[in-house]
Amino acid sequence: MARISKVRVAQFFQRADDAETTTEAGRALEDLVCYLFEKVPGITLSKRNELNKFESEEIDVAFWNTQTGRGLYFLPNIILVECKHWSRPVGSEQVSWFDNKLRNRGSLPFGILVATNGITGNARDKTAAHDIIRGALHDGRQIVVITRSEIEQLTNGTQIINLIQEKLCELAVSGTLFL
Repeated sequence: MARISKVRVAQFFQRADDAETTTEAGRALEDLVCYLFEKVPGITLSKRNELNKFESEEIDVAFWNTQTGRGLYFLPNIILVECKHWSRPVGSEQVSWFDNKLRNRGSLPFGILVATNGITGNARDKTAAHDIIRGALHDGRQIVVITRSEIEQLTNGTQIINLIQEKLCELAVSGTLFL
């Protein structure tokens, strides 16, 4: 499986950390997400920073998943990713907004929120943003959150696959995700 360069990952995060605007920071994180998912067999970038027809919602990153046996065969063909390079955990309002984007697109069953500092609330008690993820699961949508510390530990595409599988299992078992 393709290797992930820790140097490149650090460079992407440095660009995001040094950005003068939130838009620049977000773009650097999106660039990192694209770099990482290129390491997973069967994943190709489809769209970036696309507004819907009414210009009311933007999708940060959309991947096409050919569901190859060595890749993310267990996920749907379309994978939407929301990227938040915030200095604090992402709150329930933003998690709810991402869930709404999934719902508005034919109730897509899966999405990834890359939140460098995680999300608010307590996973065990399902409070704050964790409650939004629990509610989405109840409605048939799975949202997994990937943090900066998790990204910094990745060394190859297989580990991305394993991380998502682990998070999906935890989501099914506990009704929320762990961080």
